[in-house]
Amino acid sequence: MIPSTASREKPGDPMAEVDHFSYGVLTPVLAYLMSVIGSLLGLLCTARARVSAGRARAAWLALAALAIGWTGIWVMHFIAMLGFSVGGAEIRYDVPRTILSCVIAVVVVAAGLFLVGFREAGRGAIVTGGVVMGIGVASMHYLGMAAMNMPGHIGYQPGLVAASVAIAVVAASAALLFALRVRGAWATAGAALIMGVAVTGMHYTGMAAMRVTMHHDMAPPTGATATDFLVPLIGAIGVVSIVLLAIVAMAPSEDEMRIEAELRERIQARREIRPPYPPYPPMPPTEPSRTRSPAEWFDG
Repeated sequence: MIPSTASREKPGDPMAEVDHFSYGVLTPVLAYLMSVIGSLLGLLCTARARVSAGRARAAWLALAALAIGWTGIWVMHFIAMLGFSVGGAEIRYDVPRTILSCVIAVVVVAAGLFLVGFREAGRGAIVTGGVVMGIGVASMHYLGMAAMNMPGHIGYQPGLVAASVAIAVVAASAALLFALRVRGAWATAGAALIMGVAVTGMHYTGMAAMRVTMHHDMAPPTGATATDFLVPLIGAIGVVSIVLLAIVAMAPSEDEMRIEAELRERIQARREIRPPYPPYPPMPPTEPSRTRSPAEWFDG
């Protein structure tokens, strides 16, 4: 859902002062950290997906989509939104739209990962997957913005909207490239740091495009407040992160899985090449043993 850039303001309506950092650097730093953690967990899962096949690969890619889409993108977006305020106006959130934006984030990341994970991972697949993921992530962002209810109307600057979409496409393509090529602990950590910069950069570029026109004669906004999401959000972050960490920690590493796969291939190749053993020749018939009489034992 890319927003319309036409503002619905009326002549004489005051332009509101928008603050993206109501809590100082706290929200952007936390948002960046969550994006890095989600990206790191996702890359660890994609590393194991590379050396898996069939259902095992699909399972690892699904876990990667959950880590990147949920923790790395949507949670980052929501934490950053906690620092958003508009001239002291009350802001509430439409719960169904907010949840839908979360689902979109996970689904589009899964679409991109499965696109490159189950076909030839060439440049075309990465670009196609990056475009799908990037447009989907941008849609998630602007749908989340549309979920805000306030006594005013929101407009967007076209240039910054286009820039945010372009950043999302580039970030998604880089994420897919990292998922396919990055190996090793340090390289994976570095890739996660870069992905965190790209994702948070896309978010704040999209936020900079926003223009709010206040209408104080409008009815008070309805919906949930940002703090209403905090307790379930913190609980969900903890559960998802702990489960993903436990799965990754208990699973073999990428190198161990690769060695095991190579060993299986060698065993299978030897079984196919080695000729079957010839059947054993039949044993000659043997005469049944005869029992001696007492006279034979004592020489008659």
